[in-house]
Amino acid sequence: MNSKNDLFLTSDDNSKRSYIEIMEATIRAIAASLSDDQAYAGMPPYDLRSALHTDELLPEKGRGFAAVLEEMTQKILPNMVRPASTNYMAHLHCAALVESIAAELVIATFNQSMDSWDQAPAATEIEVEVIRNLCKLYGYGEDSDGVFTSGGSQSNLSGLLLARDWFCNEKLGYDIKKHGLPENFRKFRLYCSEVSHFSMEKSAHLMGMGYETVVKVPVNDAMQMDVGALEKLIEKDIAEGNLPFCIAATVGTTDFGSIDPLEKLRELCDRYGMWLHADAAYGSAVVLSEKYAHRVSGLAKCDSITVDFHKMFFLPVSCSASLIRDKRHFDALTIHADYLNREEDEEDGYINLVNKSMQTTRRFDALKVWVSFRMRGKEGWSELVTRCIDNAGYFYDKLNASPDAEVVTEPEISSVVFRVLPPEQSTEDADTMNKRIRRELLHHHGVVIGQTVCRGKVCLKFTLLNPLQSHEKLDELFALILSLR
Repeated sequence: MNSKNDLFLTSDDNSKRSYIEIMEATIRAIAASLSDDQAYAGMPPYDLRSALHTDELLPEKGRGFAAVLEEMTQKILPNMVRPASTNYMAHLHCAALVESIAAELVIATFNQSMDSWDQAPAATEIEVEVIRNLCKLYGYGEDSDGVFTSGGSQSNLSGLLLARDWFCNEKLGYDIKKHGLPENFRKFRLYCSEVSHFSMEKSAHLMGMGYETVVKVPVNDAMQMDVGALEKLIEKDIAEGNLPFCIAATVGTTDFGSIDPLEKLRELCDRYGMWLHADAAYGSAVVLSEKYAHRVSGLAKCDSITVDFHKMFFLPVSCSASLIRDKRHFDALTIHADYLNREEDEEDGYINLVNKSMQTTRRFDALKVWVSFRMRGKEGWSELVTRCIDNAGYFYDKLNASPDAEVVTEPEISSVVFRVLPPEQSTEDADTMNKRIRRELLHHHGVVIGQTVCRGKVCLKFTLLNPLQSHEKLDELFALILSLR
């Protein structure tokens, strides 16, 4: 039977020693597993599945931490993807800054729950401070507010739900919180680009409106929402008796990093009485780059903003926030319970963050932002973000100048979508070749890159979220890709 000293970290000295020993042993095992710069050095799927299969997850007697750590060291750590490698460029999945990993240790150890003040006093006050400063960073005024969420999908759901409830209250004179969906809910219309995130459709479904609510707007050659086409769609819907309630702009599309024209979309929302939501899960970090911040200056004009810190802010999964320009709209998510967020407590200054959250139990993710912002400052953050965007510009120019590649569009943030062309003597078609190259890179060279489809063609994708990346390494990677044709 395990000793009681390894149950929890308490004020007992033996407990503290056990905690330190377990943490140190784990840290050493993790560090030792990083013996090369491969982004993935593990097994292919069927072999990995077989190696990790177990018939007895819960043994009759516990094996103790040392034995379990050894098993993890042998079986799991060698098969982990390593986002900190400059050979990793597949997804909007970043390496974690070392100080944010330290913050994760604090978060996990104290296990605060962010629903009520008495469960997380300091954590609550820090989240309030972080949100206040984030609102200021994105150009919001004193009446703004926000809350941390599990990720971009939940932040988008939060923003779109507030948009729908605002529309029902302000435009239809209908209290959806009290009465549920109105009879004409099938006429609601939400507009987003055809390359927007799938969470738009998922949110519409979760809100009880269905996929048909979502109107996909064509994009231009830069993969941005076509404003002219959007206005025609809005006019058509109005003529047919439908109810346009929201435009969901994308500030950094998943594949291309493209940024929808926020200023023009704000004009349309004002003209037709709609809410403007910004899915800036990817592009929200651009505001920290002194060189490129102007590309996202329109965020200040949006009614709600999705910010993701586990993308270009280099913080561990999960960490996101939903910001709104007018904090009164959070009333849509507020309900009081005598056992949790009593009104008399709030009158006495106890802040219960559950009042504006879709979740009840939440992690103290704001600490990761607080630690990394305080540690690196404006100058340090600007350098990190700028370097990623500069690298994408360099790689785009290299591809554009090569007769052996096609590039889709010039990057606005740090994603470059392209495909390599078969040599003249090749009998392999381009789609098959690009798919094969990605797999060969993954399993034979430890290089993990993305794959997508654009205009019916299979493409490769470099998502450049690593400020350690260099032009020389990008040159080497492109040469390797060409050698695999």
